[in-house]
Amino acid sequence: MPSSSLFRAALLVLLAGTPLHAQGPSKVERLGYPAATRLLIVHGDDIGAAHSANAATMAAFDFGVVNSGAVLVPAPWTAEFAAWYRAQPGADIGVHLTLTAEWQYLRWPGVRSRSEAPSLYDAEGFLPRLVEEVTRQARTAEAEQELRAQLERARELGREPTHLDSHMFGVLAKPEIFAAYLRLAREQHLPAAIPGDLLRDTTGLGALIRPDEILVDRYVIASPRTRPEDWAAFYRDVIRNLAPGTITQIIVHLAYDDAEMRAVAARREAYGAAWRQRDLDFFTSPEAAQLLAENNVRLTTWRELGRLLR
Repeated sequence: MPSSSLFRAALLVLLAGTPLHAQGPSKVERLGYPAATRLLIVHGDDIGAAHSANAATMAAFDFGVVNSGAVLVPAPWTAEFAAWYRAQPGADIGVHLTLTAEWQYLRWPGVRSRSEAPSLYDAEGFLPRLVEEVTRQARTAEAEQELRAQLERARELGREPTHLDSHMFGVLAKPEIFAAYLRLAREQHLPAAIPGDLLRDTTGLGALIRPDEILVDRYVIASPRTRPEDWAAFYRDVIRNLAPGTITQIIVHLAYDDAEMRAVAARREAYGAAWRQRDLDFFTSPEAAQLLAENNVRLTTWRELGRLLR
């Protein structure tokens, strides 16, 4: 994950989100739950970036609290995870559409080549590290073609994705790219992660969104301001304070704090190996499962939320 200012701004949108209330039956009720039900997705990001990330994500799915995730299709270890999820017909796995490759040494190109989409590449021949670079140089048509190519590649790997989301929220780089992201989701009838507070922002992005497309009321992610010793307390507080009648997604980044992941995250603490191990430890702990039960939290998935679009 980057430290870029645009990503931080997008993250603030996600963290500050408050549910939007519509007239008529709520989304929770339309899914068949009592009106006050607290629905939660625990979503693993960055699948396919490394073997360590894949192994941790598989372990977390087996435990059962992490119940959704999205794959970085151009990343080097995607094929390994694809072999796993082809054998898991019920797994809630989407495409983590990416226009960036942020790590110091672990880099990846797009699905479309540099000759086909030159504006998406940096001087080293990879997708750029920062969302700001996408904003400065990416041509909208090339970005849209890359998003479509990533979805098609995910299908070639053997499974129909359940949803779309965006790595580093790079699709927010330009309104035109965000419009392409929405267009792809609509054409393919796939639910997409959309931060609802964009409806109230001043960037113009909100005007592109239909209210019925906002399926998750609130997105939550640990921040670099969260101290390691407060990690479990942060997640405890989130789960205990989920608002009745809402749908929340907790975004987690899973991997083992091993030599591979430490090399991937060289020179970086935020979203690094220790960070990902802390996420894994909490969401594969008996405490996490107990908190869901004690607070009457019901896990849902993007596959289930997709019913709201039909």
